[in-house]
Amino acid sequence: MNSIFPALSHAAIPAEDEALRAPVRAFLQARLRDVPTEIRARSWLGFDADFSRALAAQGWLGLTLPQQYGGAGRSGFARFVLLEELLAAGAPVSAHWIADRQTAPLILRFGTPAQREFYVPKIVRGEAFFCIGMSESDTGSDLASVRTRATRTATGWRLSGRKIWTTNAHRSHYMIALVRTSGAPEDRHKGLSQVIVDLSLPGVSIRPIHDMAGDGHFCEVLFEDVDLPPEALVGEEGSGWTQVTAELAFERSGPERVYSSIVLADTWLAEVKQAGVTSLAVRAIAGRIAGRLAVLRSMSLAVADMLNQGRHPDLEAAVVKDLGTEFEQTVPVWIGEALGLEPHFRPSPALLATLAYVRQISPTYSLRGGTRQIMRGIIARGLGLR
Repeated sequence: MNSIFPALSHAAIPAEDEALRAPVRAFLQARLRDVPTEIRARSWLGFDADFSRALAAQGWLGLTLPQQYGGAGRSGFARFVLLEELLAAGAPVSAHWIADRQTAPLILRFGTPAQREFYVPKIVRGEAFFCIGMSESDTGSDLASVRTRATRTATGWRLSGRKIWTTNAHRSHYMIALVRTSGAPEDRHKGLSQVIVDLSLPGVSIRPIHDMAGDGHFCEVLFEDVDLPPEALVGEEGSGWTQVTAELAFERSGPERVYSSIVLADTWLAEVKQAGVTSLAVRAIAGRIAGRLAVLRSMSLAVADMLNQGRHPDLEAAVVKDLGTEFEQTVPVWIGEALGLEPHFRPSPALLATLAYVRQISPTYSLRGGTRQIMRGIIARGLGLR
């Protein structure tokens, strides 16, 4: 892999950051002791504002953000440790996830001093939850074709259009929206900007969309002549494509692109171990999970190291996201096969419920953060193949 991606080198978690693992694990064991596995399997789709604020009270939101804005000023490795433990435990992190992962870094990099002072401390305290307004009904993953438009007015901006597949819009306070501020959809990357939308403003309508698993975290958001203040603009007008590309690197590179099925895997492994199942078939599937996970974790750590150095691993993040998604979607297939190969093993109702949920939701893994086709297009361009 390094011969193809020379920038992707092995990275190790420093001892001072690894030391964070024990207190986080103890906190999670206490908080999640009685939560069923099929609920924990939702993890970063699980919304619990009180849990997010409890993390904030521990100082574990905004770990990498500057101390002047309430963050801990720690390295990306500390955040990696925290995320691993949260995902492995199946913690309900969806409330703060987007704001902590990408909105705060985006505002710190491109926002005005006033935006940094207002939004970032609220994010760190778990008081401001954000959603992402990128996809639209007629454009899918082709973000350059967005039609939602913000037009200049005497008092700021007037926003009209719609966004779809907007996770937790109905529970969020704000949206970072990619909009067109000039030109037409045919202009592609030109004329795109990002704005912060207060979702309580008049003219904003939010409609939850239920998925096959019965969850309603996806939403359609309608903007009907929503008046925004001039300071809603993030960065320079017309720089939205550059900004959203930088933002997506944070979205695509983390361990959530590797660990979405990990609660299922851990539950299955614990039960076959307790039942004394040691067949070659079970050991082979366990080995596949462990082997793939070890490689993907190493790659994700390498991307975290690049981000920690202030670099922009767009290509490397796309590789991790594509391979990680494939692994996450294959885990429930492997475990389903394993159950069929062991007729004398009786899985618990909890394991069966968890497997059923992950099977239902796993097709979406290759949609969120960009489809597999989009990822492979980014990889091809990065390698000079197109």
